[in-house]
Amino acid sequence: MVRTPLTPEERDRGERLGRLLRDARGDRSMVDVAAAAGVSAETLRKIETGRAPTPAFFTVAALAEALGLSMDELVARCALVPV
Repeated sequence: MVRTPLTPEERDRGERLGRLLRDARGDRSMVDVAAAAGVSAETLRKIETGRAPTPAFFTVAALAEALGLSMDELVARCALVPV
């Protein structure tokens, strides 16, 4: 199956998500946050750097919980249009 290329807007949204997660992580190590969320550190690294601009919903939800972020906050700060 061939994936449809992402639009520039989707890539921008992925970069905003990555920055938000990286900022929320603060001084915590990537390994600690990833373990708390039940994902690999490589997955978190890819999301934070924008190399995985469309992560799975449950991955984002687990990371948000591990970082003390609400899904509403993530949507509001990463959406293409204001929510």
